[in-house]
Amino acid sequence: MFEDKRVLELLEKYRALWALGYSMSLMGWDSETYMPRESVFERAVASAELSLLSRRLLLNDIAPMVDMLRDAEGLNDYERGVVRVLSREIDRIRKIPERVQYELAKLRQEASKVWREARPRGDFGAFKPYLSRIVELTREVAEHVGYEEHPYDALLDFYEEGLRDRDVDSIFTSIVPTIRKVLDEALSVGRFPKSHPLESVAYTRESMEAVNREILDILGFPWSRGRLDVSAHPFTSGIGLRDVRITTRYEGVDFRRSMFAVIHEFGHALYDLQVDEGLAMTPLARGASLGVHESQSRFWENIIGRSLEFTRLVKPILDKHLEFTRGYSEEELYKYFNIVRPSLIRVDADEVTYNLHIYLRYKLERLMVAGEVKVDELPELWDNMMDELLGLRPGNPSEGVMQDIHWSIAYIGYFPTYTLGNIIAAQIKATIEKKLARLSDIIEANKLGDLKVFLREHIHKYGATYPPKQLLEKSLGEPVNTEYFNKYLEEKIRG
Repeated sequence: MFEDKRVLELLEKYRALWALGYSMSLMGWDSETYMPRESVFERAVASAELSLLSRRLLLNDIAPMVDMLRDAEGLNDYERGVVRVLSREIDRIRKIPERVQYELAKLRQEASKVWREARPRGDFGAFKPYLSRIVELTREVAEHVGYEEHPYDALLDFYEEGLRDRDVDSIFTSIVPTIRKVLDEALSVGRFPKSHPLESVAYTRESMEAVNREILDILGFPWSRGRLDVSAHPFTSGIGLRDVRITTRYEGVDFRRSMFAVIHEFGHALYDLQVDEGLAMTPLARGASLGVHESQSRFWENIIGRSLEFTRLVKPILDKHLEFTRGYSEEELYKYFNIVRPSLIRVDADEVTYNLHIYLRYKLERLMVAGEVKVDELPELWDNMMDELLGLRPGNPSEGVMQDIHWSIAYIGYFPTYTLGNIIAAQIKATIEKKLARLSDIIEANKLGDLKVFLREHIHKYGATYPPKQLLEKSLGEPVNTEYFNKYLEEKIRG
């Protein structure tokens, strides 16, 4: 994959930076799973110091080598990918003052601890000073990095290379009217229920863990290269190509929440696990972007996991470990998995309403970054927008402005990649049906391995070699196209 001697020398030098990233990823996973909560101060300082160490290594040792290769001729796609990825990181880091980077790295640890403690109480007042400082620093980052039209452009580009505010606005302009129409139809026609008895049935953690592990077996999760643990907010940590860890949560009721969290995180894990091993320990050993990464989790969670055919595959597992599902047919379980109703909590939202939750966060983030709203105003603005979009008002901040972890760790500009992932997932479905077979037939025949091979060959194996827009055109034949998502939603609701 890498032949140019200058690139090979660069990758050799890069390995120390990769090792720091590996260590920080492991620390991040531990922070969300097993770290004693009182150790947050030391962890915050350690994270900040490692962040600066990585910065200095990048700028002092890596940057001079990359600068010499920026206009080099004769490089292959992988070599150009290395130069592009590192150039983006170097250019960004050079513009962000060291003090800002240090404070943000430290603040993320401290703010997330405060958020975890304050969220169950709905105590926005305790969290507000931390969020205010995060917003101030984030706005400063945007100004230092620079942008084309709106400061939000700078933040979007952190998570989705080349994505701009006008692109996100265009996406929502296309899908929101369809979502509203489909939601009205779903609530009036009633193909899928607004509620289901299984939502209130209790389960034991032991039985649900058994279900989740057997479902991961069906999906082909490699236990020798991964783990399943528990966290407050389910996530995937791609520590290395041979060490990918996922989490879920067990709330003791409404078992689909835990189950679909596992399927969702499997999609993320599969991407990391199927990056070509020739890219290991290089800047390309990661996903092309968060939007592309999210498309993998949403593809497996929604398009595969919430299908009738997959419901048939997993019903024997559910009946074996949960027992109370034995009284429900495959069709009834399918309806339970696909409840459609407005809800307050994003992570529990159905396929139809989910992107309205993202739309709300997108609108608020733009206002925050532009300095058009104060942090004090966020709870009321959130509640008003939720009422306008979904006809619901949160009873307290834990159901509203405090429900997501993202702002506590300064991930502002991240949310739109969730919607982008939903749209790309629908495009992947359409491409598979053009090139392989009807997706329902593939699932019915339990040929999920064929899907994994398709995803590996068209998306996963390249890692970050290509920018996301180029990768989509290469693998799916066209850039982001909302028509597939709109069509998918309409067909699913109408049957």
